[in-house]
Amino acid sequence: MIAVTGEQESGWRGSKELWLEAAYQLLIEGGIDNVRILSLAKMLKLSRTSFYWFFKDREALLDALLLLWQEKNTSSLLRQAQAPAASLADATLNLFDCWLDNKLFDSILEHAIRSWGVQSPAVAQALKEADMLRMEAIKLMFVRHGSEPLVADVRSRALYLTQIGYISMNTQEDTATRLLRVPSYVAIFSGALPSQQELENFQQRHPASQQ
Repeated sequence: MIAVTGEQESGWRGSKELWLEAAYQLLIEGGIDNVRILSLAKMLKLSRTSFYWFFKDREALLDALLLLWQEKNTSSLLRQAQAPAASLADATLNLFDCWLDNKLFDSILEHAIRSWGVQSPAVAQALKEADMLRMEAIKLMFVRHGSEPLVADVRSRALYLTQIGYISMNTQEDTATRLLRVPSYVAIFSGALPSQQELENFQQRHPASQQ
C-alpha cells in the first residue's frame, strides 16, 4: 500500500514507480475505469502535471500496468513450470506455489486484468497470448516428466483453466483448507501422488500461519 500523509514537499513529483503503484491500487480496488490521472494525483497529493514527467499520457500508464502484470504473473508462472523437480508431482507442487504466494502470482491483479479484458480488445488479446504461453509451459513440464504430448496438453489445460476459474469467480479459501486439498489436486491434475517429503517441503514454503 502507498503511504501518503500531509502535503508532499513542494516541487516533488514522485517517481514512475510511485505513480504506477498508485495506478495498481486503483485498478484492483475499482477496475480500469477507476485509473484516472486526476484520481492518482489526488491519491498521491501531487499535481496532475507531475504525472507527465513519467508518462506521456494515460495510455502509457495503462501499457505499464499491463507490462507489470505480464512480468509478474506470466513470467513467474513460466519460471515455476520450468523449475527443477524430483518428480512430476514435485513439479506440479512448484507450479502450485503460484496459487499460494502472492509475491509470485498476484491473483487480485489477474482478476482485475481479466475484467479489463472484457472492455478492451487489446487487453483481451494480451490475455489470450498469455494463456497460450502459460498452458504451453505447463504442457512442456508434463512432457519433461514423461507424459505423452496429448495427455500433457489435456492435463495442462485442466490444471490452468481450473485455477483461472477460481480467480475469475473470486473464490475464497483459507490457506489451511488449500493445503489440505493439495495432495488430491496434484493427484487429479498430474496423475501422480506427491511423496511425504515433497509435501513437507511444499508446506514449509507456505505455512498457514503466515497467510
